[in-house]
Amino acid sequence: MRRKAYRGVRVNDVDARVLVQQRPGEDVVVGVDVGKLDLRVVVRWADGRFERPWRVINPHEIGALVQRLQALAQGRHLRVALEPSGTYGDALRQALHDVGLPVERVSPKAAHDYAEVFDGVPSQHDGKDAAVVAELAAMGKSQKWPYRERDPWTQELVYWVRGLENERRIWMLWMGQLEGLLGRHWPEATRILKLSSGTLLRVLATYGGPAGLAADAEAAQRLRQWGGRLLSPEKLEALLQSARQTVGVRQDRWTGDALRAFAEQALQARRKYRHQQRQLRRLAADEPKERWWVCRLRACCGSARATRAASIRVQPTARRWD
Repeated sequence: MRRKAYRGVRVNDVDARVLVQQRPGEDVVVGVDVGKLDLRVVVRWADGRFERPWRVINPHEIGALVQRLQALAQGRHLRVALEPSGTYGDALRQALHDVGLPVERVSPKAAHDYAEVFDGVPSQHDGKDAAVVAELAAMGKSQKWPYRERDPWTQELVYWVRGLENERRIWMLWMGQLEGLLGRHWPEATRILKLSSGTLLRVLATYGGPAGLAADAEAAQRLRQWGGRLLSPEKLEALLQSARQTVGVRQDRWTGDALRAFAEQALQARRKYRHQQRQLRRLAADEPKERWWVCRLRACCGSARATRAASIRVQPTARRWD
């Protein structure tokens, strides 16, 4: 390989017309290593030779890059290959799609495994990664990756799934705080009612701990109102008894205020979470198809937890989420 083969040049210093004149009509594959702050672009010719990497500031110089690729594509077949890099490459994909340049995807696993085969050195860096992507695409180890706008149904689905996952995380954060405090000051409570139950959360948000519940003469009436038919008389009486006779550490003012504040936050997150679930079920019911399947939520938001958390059934479609 040439000396300092991976030393890059700024994309603004590249004259695409010179490349066109030097190699008229020769097919070309362009490999792109996508990063948050910059891109590395390597041009690979049909005979296996490479140009030096182009340095592109992401996203400010994407326009300049697309202009040079358009010029390079005149009179030849040009393909652009990328690795999936979260959302950092979406602006480039859209720009390439808008001017009609085909985009392909190379597996990051394949690029990692091929790094040592490529030049005999296992190390990886931006310039080399772009060259490896171009090489694999030229070898046919890539797949078409056209940019697609999401349809309105999918856009709404993604919106509600993201909200659901965010509220679940917030809810679990406050539940973790409450679990620790209750284990210290009222350990019997979670043996009687689940911490996630609305009744126990309302008790904590109202009284701030067992002492306040035990001191309220109308506590039983409030518990019946909060628990409804889901709270049996046995559990109601057991909760009141545990509040009077708890062996937990006596609370001070600040731990009581903390339990009250954390429970209020958990209740708020719980209500929002349930609202997101209702919206997803409504959206699933509005989708007209004959069969029902578990929705592929991971493809929409990139989270395996959201798939489990939503737990809704929707009808299969021919859509593919990018």
